[in-house]
Amino acid sequence: MQHQEQSDRLSWGDTVFLHLEREGMPLNVASVCVFDGEISFEDCVQFVESKLPLLPRYLKRVVPSAFGLGVPSWEYDPEFDIRRHMSEVVLKRGTATELKALAGKLFSKVMERRHPLWDITVVQGLKARGQKGKRSALIFRLHHCLADGIAGVGIMNLLLDANPEAPRLPKVKLKFKVPKPPDPLTALTTGFVDSYSDFVKRILSALTDLLSMAQRAGANGRNLPADEFASLLPELTAFTSRLRFNVLYRGPQKFACTEIPLAEVKAIRHQCGTSVNDVILALVTATVRRYCELHGDPVRGKLLRIMVPVNLRGNGSPSELGNRISLVPVTIPLDIRQPKRLLKAAHKRTEFLKRVHAAELVSLAGGLIGMFPSSLQAFVGPLASQLPVTPFNLVCTNVPGPQIPLYLLGRKMVHCYPYVPVGGEMAVNCAILSYNGGVYFGFSGDVHAAPDLQRMERLLQESFAELRAAVEAKPPQKKLAGRKPRARSAATAPAKAEPEVAPTSASATSSVESTSKESKSSESNDSKRHPETAPRKQETPLAQFHVA
Repeated sequence: MQHQEQSDRLSWGDTVFLHLEREGMPLNVASVCVFDGEISFEDCVQFVESKLPLLPRYLKRVVPSAFGLGVPSWEYDPEFDIRRHMSEVVLKRGTATELKALAGKLFSKVMERRHPLWDITVVQGLKARGQKGKRSALIFRLHHCLADGIAGVGIMNLLLDANPEAPRLPKVKLKFKVPKPPDPLTALTTGFVDSYSDFVKRILSALTDLLSMAQRAGANGRNLPADEFASLLPELTAFTSRLRFNVLYRGPQKFACTEIPLAEVKAIRHQCGTSVNDVILALVTATVRRYCELHGDPVRGKLLRIMVPVNLRGNGSPSELGNRISLVPVTIPLDIRQPKRLLKAAHKRTEFLKRVHAAELVSLAGGLIGMFPSSLQAFVGPLASQLPVTPFNLVCTNVPGPQIPLYLLGRKMVHCYPYVPVGGEMAVNCAILSYNGGVYFGFSGDVHAAPDLQRMERLLQESFAELRAAVEAKPPQKKLAGRKPRARSAATAPAKAEPEVAPTSASATSSVESTSKESKSSESNDSKRHPETAPRKQETPLAQFHVA
């Protein structure tokens, strides 16, 4: 695989992620990957080291610019040692609970900036639940200034292999010559010139984007129904209501995870005329509602504001490092209990945000914020993360992963749970990754804000079982003699029968029975509170968000 050398300087956006971090609140993206069989730690070290020439950024550390004039740069670490970035842990009991507890401890630690900002922990002694043999796990951490979720998947594809046969390990140890750093005066001059040049380019690009967005907004404005804009505008402009986990992050963190079948998610998507991302957002909203009600918190009239990262790479390579994302604020009513109506509400709001080009507007605003001097960012960033401000309730990032099994040293990766950092007053977040026919959810949370974070696993399974049951085909109604059948809209017409899907867990099955009466009785109330979710003619869905 050919790899092109990246720019030696951080982008303005990457620098923001670097400066938002503070002690005790790391800003890393990560994953917990589970493999069949045992993986030798020494073989893993040797294999990863052999891949580093394809990833030169992984040999570099972040070096601040002189006097904070300009953005930091990537420079080779003269003290690079692969052993500093790879470690081995043997579980005592070998349970999934112990693995998640270990992941939470690792996700709570800030990486040392004197060296490249990544590490891999090889976990041994994991028991295969319900099966014979042992398993291994890899906990992979990257600083957010190094890569976003999409880039992380590209790196995973580079380190893992679609071939189940174990590769031959190189016998020669990695050697590389560290280039001599420039003298301070040259570094200062070059950094200032590069930063100024990039600043001018971003200003010109912003003006071009503004003109382009104005033209598209004018064209789309004629196609945007006035009643739809009027109904959703109050939601977009309303202040974010704090939920029980929207408290100032203190740390340390906990990690919880679960998975559902991707084929069933796609079946729901096709039957309801939405997107996979709409189904995910509806499931997360229902899970948060259940979590709040479990603790006795009222949800009537409340909105859930989700920050959804959106991939801006277009047709670019997913292995391109750095951050190429924007943010979309998706606001969904939290008190819609009927699953199909909740999915329809999520779909309507994401379609509206696409038509008004919300991701481009946020990206433009973020780019302008990133132009502030690096020294000012370094001073304000840690303070901003401690302000009692809640712009969103939580982050929900959904990354499409490879749909074929991947292998590490001949060991198949059977699960891959993603992680997204928490901070500020967003003390609980959710990351989603699709891999090899599964949709994997990773919940990250502050131990003080959500001490029972593991309950999210069961609540999501219950929400999924309820939604799956709600979209199952109903038997056709008998025609009454002498009366013409009423015309049905696409949203209310009975769907074609599909084979019954087995539940993913016992708790998910029992939840369908316990919530079916509640869903039926609340359907009329949902329509009154949220008229936009009442059945109407199904709109043709636009292209779904490419989220990161």
